Amino acid sequence: MARIAYADPAKPDTRPLVERIIRERGSVLHLYAMLLHSGPLAEGWLRFLTAIRHECALPGILREMVIMRIAHLNGAPYEAEQHAPIALREGLSEAQVSALGDWEVSGLFDDTQRTVLAYCDAMTREIRVPDDIFAGVRRALDDRCLVELTATIGAYNMVSRFLEALQIDHHDDMKAPAHAGA
Repeated sequence: MARIAYADPAKPDTRPLVERIIRERGSVLHLYAMLLHSGPLAEGWLRFLTAIRHECALPGILREMVIMRIAHLNGAPYEAEQHAPIALREGLSEAQVSALGDWEVSGLFDDTQRTVLAYCDAMTREIRVPDDIFAGVRRALDDRCLVELTATIGAYNMVSRFLEALQIDHHDDMKAPAHAGA
């Protein structure tokens, strides 16, 4: 259960934004129900993540692979549950999704995927990317895709940290009060 109550998506002052969220995401997900406590933040978040997910040249399989890896590294089950079906639609196999926790010893990832995963791990775990890892991803991707990959990794680290700090869970009843003592 989330640490604070979810915002009421029926409030008149956020109605246009809620309608946009529904158009772009299909429904008001728990993440957005929490973000709606701050209309400007929810709007900026929606725009930024829409650009990441729908307007970039970075192949969807690489995008979803790093999102799933970040969810694993940061212990963010909500993010993993939301993106697993997307990852499969983008071309990751169920075996690859399952192997992301131990990708280094898995033979399921090609050279580009392994290079991208190493970059994701370095950005997530160490912040500063070692030169050899950067050189590998630099060889694998053009400038645009490298910038988009870097932004995607940064963005989804932000997402998972937000979700986990507030203990957002997709099983939560968004109308129930937050649990006491949090």
